[in-house]
Amino acid sequence: MKVKISYKGKLLTNNVLVANTISSRMLGLMFKTKVQNGADGLLIDPCNSIHTFFMKFPLDIVFMGRNGEVIKIIRNIVPWRMTCIYFKAVKTLELPAGKLPLDLLEGDCLEVVIV
Repeated sequence: MKVKISYKGKLLTNNVLVANTISSRMLGLMFKTKVQNGADGLLIDPCNSIHTFFMKFPLDIVFMGRNGEVIKIIRNIVPWRMTCIYFKAVKTLELPAGKLPLDLLEGDCLEVVIV
């Protein structure tokens, strides 16, 4: 399944893979040198904390609440790190570092649409 994500009337991406099974959520982007299948990123649902163990590239992370609100943004998290648990977050968007627009701020709302 792929999704399209927009904010403030602008398209963030129209090609994000979804990890929504136990195995896909646990594996995520580990061991990969880039996001697979030509996708721009990975949306993990449900998810309120991540680690970057066994990652091979840095990420930009967006933790989102139930209605798509941006709870926390972490830019350029490098491999072998862990984030805090964000109890209000229910989904997490992972993009390669530098792909997240600088005008996206905590409190903004992301619109997630299944393509």
